Amino acid sequence: MRHDHSGTTEQQLRREVEELRRQLGMRRPAHAGVPPIRWHPSPTTISALLLGFLILLVTAFVAGYLPLQKREATLRAEAQAQDGALPHLQVMRVGRLADRNEIKLPGTMQAVTEAPILARADGYLRRRLVDIGDHVRMGQVVAEIDAPELDQQVHQAEAAVEQAQAATEQAQASLEQGKANRELARITSQRLKILADRGISSQQDTDQYQAQFAAQDANVQALEKAVVAQRGNASAARANLARLHEVQGYRLVKAPFDGVITLRNVDVGALVSTGNTMLYRIAQTRTLRTYVNVPQVSANSVHVGQAATLTVSNFPGRTFRGNVTRTANALDPASRTMLVEVGVPNADGALIPGTYAEVDLSGAQDNPPLIVPAAAIIFRTDGAQVAVVQPDNTVHLQRVAVGRDYGDRVEILQGLADGAMIVAVPGDAAREGAKIVPVNRDTGQK
Repeated sequence: MRHDHSGTTEQQLRREVEELRRQLGMRRPAHAGVPPIRWHPSPTTISALLLGFLILLVTAFVAGYLPLQKREATLRAEAQAQDGALPHLQVMRVGRLADRNEIKLPGTMQAVTEAPILARADGYLRRRLVDIGDHVRMGQVVAEIDAPELDQQVHQAEAAVEQAQAATEQAQASLEQGKANRELARITSQRLKILADRGISSQQDTDQYQAQFAAQDANVQALEKAVVAQRGNASAARANLARLHEVQGYRLVKAPFDGVITLRNVDVGALVSTGNTMLYRIAQTRTLRTYVNVPQVSANSVHVGQAATLTVSNFPGRTFRGNVTRTANALDPASRTMLVEVGVPNADGALIPGTYAEVDLSGAQDNPPLIVPAAAIIFRTDGAQVAVVQPDNTVHLQRVAVGRDYGDRVEILQGLADGAMIVAVPGDAAREGAKIVPVNRDTGQK
């Protein structure tokens, strides 16, 4: 409209200038022989013409531009009033989570090997050579037990071995005597048989001595078995003596492996019994294992050999490196988590069993999920929704499938596309089909 009005004014000025030129041309002399009269306008005339031309320009400006500006100002005011009536809501673009899968879980450290040291002999604790916190080597003597009853049992076993040996020798002697009697009965039976064949001796005597030979032979077999039995008794007596000697060696209690004493249960003079009294508890702490329960959604992201980073509250700013040593490869039906063991080297002994740690099992993720602020989720009776902003600035409530909840952020598994525009903090104004004024969340611009 402004251009049309300005063009009309310019054409009017041109027509006026052409009219002035035409009038000046008519004042020239009509005869060719008469020299033309040249018009020399005075400075006053020129000033008047310029002033008139300037007045015409000002008049055209006032008549065209100012109404146009006023109309544009009116339109802007109407647009601002219309925008002010619509709700201004912060919007943002939906993006994906970082390509690293962040898994930070609590864990509890335990010794890689831990065992109680029990008494293997009955008696009284004579000496205690180590205490809580002492580092011991495998085979090192940690306590000594006084067992006088065991000494008496050893003496009895030695006497039983001697008795069994004497009984074995006696049975061997009886066997030799029985063999001699059997040989005599055999020879006598053979002689009487020859005499009976010649008719010198009766058949009854021959049968009687043959029966005696058979009885002596059976007696020899019985004596051989008696010798075997006595030898068995002697072996049993010697084995019992060896056992008692072995138990007697248990009076010196030794460490089963290299480690540190984490518990002392008895003091000097305490009565101890075999297999029931725990003297110490020992733990191997050069390597610790940390157990964490990985949720089902992250179970496939954890594998044996994966690197792990551990932090503990009593060492601020320090991290400890470890590796996943084994996984349960099964979920606990009660918690839907998988037990994972992380091995942590502890050469300097800084970490102790029972420490609470935060384990970072973050790793590369092939297909990172979409992520939106937790405040952008609208929970309705028909499920979770987000307010998607259409190109015409209208709102569409889109149902979505929610994944893991990170507190301030939530994974979106289904329902949204990467780069979609959503309302960051939807309120009552974010209704289906509602018109809004989107405001960039980061810059604050519309």
